[in-house]
Amino acid sequence: MRFPTVTGSNLERRSFTLPGDLEGETNLVILAFWRDHQMLVDTWMPLARRLQARHPNFVAYELPVIESRSRLSQWIIDRGMRAGIPDRSVREHVITLYVDKVEFLASLGIDDDSTIHTLLVDPAGHIFWRASGSLDPAKEEALSEFLEPCPTAA
Repeated sequence: MRFPTVTGSNLERRSFTLPGDLEGETNLVILAFWRDHQMLVDTWMPLARRLQARHPNFVAYELPVIESRSRLSQWIIDRGMRAGIPDRSVREHVITLYVDKVEFLASLGIDDDSTIHTLLVDPAGHIFWRASGSLDPAKEEALSEFLEPCPTAA
């Protein structure tokens, strides 16, 4: 399975076409679908920071996935998210996707949007690893074990 081609902008207003514009050779992509998913995303962030420090070609992204909206609605939503994240380096790695959510989920084999989904993706769109829900010790161990022998993460 591959990550679909989609466009979005980060909270610093830089445009991206994903997966090609992902900056790491290996990228942790955390897909969130609802506002209350932020607390689930936050469980992954300490591990993401540790992995970025250990693997120079590893980059983590948060991708809020929102049903397509008018430009005005997108501006309001993005402005609110920007205001809630004071750290520019964090805002640079939050890329909002305004898409047909049903189509996007189906392209990734995701049955519903009731929880977050975390993917390990390269810029060509290959999905090497995936998990759903908050980080727990078993997921952390599985991801760490997967990355250690991975030549693109070294």
